[in-house]
Amino acid sequence: MGIEKAEEVYEIARRLPVGERLKLVEKIAHDLIPMAEGSSVRYRWMDIQGIAPNCLEMDAQEWVSRSREEADRGRSGLRVDRDEGD
Repeated sequence: MGIEKAEEVYEIARRLPVGERLKLVEKIAHDLIPMAEGSSVRYRWMDIQGIAPNCLEMDAQEWVSRSREEADRGRSGLRVDRDEGD
């Protein structure tokens, strides 16, 4: 299938409802799995180290700490004394 055919299929797919488009993507991905599994290309984590620096615009540890603090504050605001409801 050439580029023209792929573009034609894509233009048809764009007119489908979202649910049908998702089904189409799922089917295509499912068809590609055996090809990907047969691939001899394997990556190690060290191969991708630094490939997307500063995606979070902050240090990863800082992001984790901030996320935990925000979650703790959210939970503390939702605490209910269990004895009050009984």
